[in-house]
Amino acid sequence: MAGDFPDIIIAPLGGGSNFAGIAFPFLPYKINEGKNLRCIAVEPASCPKLTKGEFRYDFGDSVGMTPLIPMYTLGHNFVPAPIHAGGLRYHGASALASQLLKDKLIEAVALQQLECFDAGVKFANAEGIIPAPESTHGIAAVVREANKAKEEGVAKTILFNLSGHGHFDMGAYQDYFDGKLQDHHFTDAELHTGLDKLDTPKIEE
Repeated sequence: MAGDFPDIIIAPLGGGSNFAGIAFPFLPYKINEGKNLRCIAVEPASCPKLTKGEFRYDFGDSVGMTPLIPMYTLGHNFVPAPIHAGGLRYHGASALASQLLKDKLIEAVALQQLECFDAGVKFANAEGIIPAPESTHGIAAVVREANKAKEEGVAKTILFNLSGHGHFDMGAYQDYFDGKLQDHHFTDAELHTGLDKLDTPKIEE
């Protein structure tokens, strides 16, 4: 409809709905037609289920009421750092997004919140739209990919999902401007706080 086709599709991923909504309709072109298409799921560095979690059966909720689901997870008991992107603090990823990552049909990257808020402010100044903290993760990844393409001297069409506005998150932006926000550096100890409590085995390749 836009007269173009994306080279890269980017969206934030908490559980997976925003990412799936924008990326999944394009995946048949990659799978069936061999399109050179990159789909990048962006998560917070403080809750890196896709980039540091394990692919295993886990509960979809923290209480353990759902059926066991094959997913990339940090463990349903995992409690992430209190970053402002609340919608991205989910311990796991959907079964479909997890399987696609396992099959190397999509990619994942984890970003720090200061980089994301910086990208969100630049986007607001350029476009007049205040993005939600969750959405700034996608924007920050777009900035990275656009700068990479510029450095390489290649043209890239990047499609991303602006998954929400930040009108109710102005306090988070004020904290950012006041220097109250910090990056969180995820540790191996944090990784094992949730995973070590699971009694399900890791799903082998």
